[in-house]
Amino acid sequence: MLYDAYEIQRSMLAGASAMANFSAGLLNNPANPFSYFGGGPIVASALEVFAHASAPRGKPHFGLDHTEIDGKQVDVHEEIVLRKPFGQLKRFVRSGVEGGPKLLIVAPMSGHYATLLRGTVERMLPVADVYITDWRDAKQAPLSDGRFDLDDYIDYLVEFLAHIGAEGDPRPHMLAVCQPSVPCYAAAALMSADKHPNRPATLTMMGGPIDTREAPTAVNTLATERPHSWFEQNVIATIPVTYAGAGRKVYPGFLQLAGFMTMNLGSHMISHWEMFKHLVQGDDDSAEATMSFYEEYRSVCDMTAEFYLQTITTVFQAHALPKREMMHRGRLVDPSAITDIAILAIEGERDDISGIGQTKAALTISDKLPEAMKQYHLAEGVGHYGIFNGSKWRTRIAPVVEQWIAAHSG
Repeated sequence: MLYDAYEIQRSMLAGASAMANFSAGLLNNPANPFSYFGGGPIVASALEVFAHASAPRGKPHFGLDHTEIDGKQVDVHEEIVLRKPFGQLKRFVRSGVEGGPKLLIVAPMSGHYATLLRGTVERMLPVADVYITDWRDAKQAPLSDGRFDLDDYIDYLVEFLAHIGAEGDPRPHMLAVCQPSVPCYAAAALMSADKHPNRPATLTMMGGPIDTREAPTAVNTLATERPHSWFEQNVIATIPVTYAGAGRKVYPGFLQLAGFMTMNLGSHMISHWEMFKHLVQGDDDSAEATMSFYEEYRSVCDMTAEFYLQTITTVFQAHALPKREMMHRGRLVDPSAITDIAILAIEGERDDISGIGQTKAALTISDKLPEAMKQYHLAEGVGHYGIFNGSKWRTRIAPVVEQWIAAHSG
């Protein structure tokens, strides 16, 4: 019923959005005298804001067709190098460029598409052979594709790293952005215990919930205040027949988006008010920047119910990894197995999703790793999304990641 109600609302808003967009176009038409005076520009701007906010959205594109290396423009194209039922391994191929550290960027499976990390990929392209986990929207996965939980997520990471690290090549590097920090650490520990030849040379974790007992945020508190059964009964929905994944139980992306928007409702309202003013003033460039952000931010995907519920229990309620109790298919995930993977933990001073100390905890539990292979970086004045996107990521955080990878390559 929850998903059906959402689909009805979405269909209604899609029609209203199309009408608002059409009306705004009429009011902005130079041939229309109302576009020059009176309330025409104001009404048109209001209609544009509404049309953008209520428009239906699908999976965005990365749109990265070039990068710059040593002052020269280099063409870039995407290549899917490995397909799995719930995700694919995507490579950004730099034409004519050979060598360089191989970097697996692990995108969060938390309601948004991998394209949320467009800025992360773009910044690392000049210095690395970049791969990314491109997770599938669960509502598009038929029931015949089976289940996908936290154990499967870890299996995918191991398989992706093995695929990237061809025999004889230097070991690959792994960058976990937010949510995947725990499964990435688990994959690194399991591969270390197995002496896997393609275990990562470095593991960088940014804003990740390794130990949510440290400086708990509103997100962490919500997870601990309610039992597992509450989440199962209140936020899990069934995909309707209109999608390929009909009948699959999921945690809907629209619920995750609603939660994120509510956390910073004032900021989002101000952003839309500013966008409205920019449109009225004819400042299309400023308005476009805000629109581009929300185009990505509002593009959401679903997670399988089993992955979501297992993550809530393992990461946020049981704190299994920092307690050294995390299991993977009946096998203990042992942090002490990590002895030669250089770990970089990055946190944002103003992160309201993963509090200060939560990612740093990875350094503490890695008790067999030499101190020279551990580093912590606190990004002052940076919030959750600023860790991996925007000017502060490009100029202050990415150089730290770049230097860490360079220092532990080869």
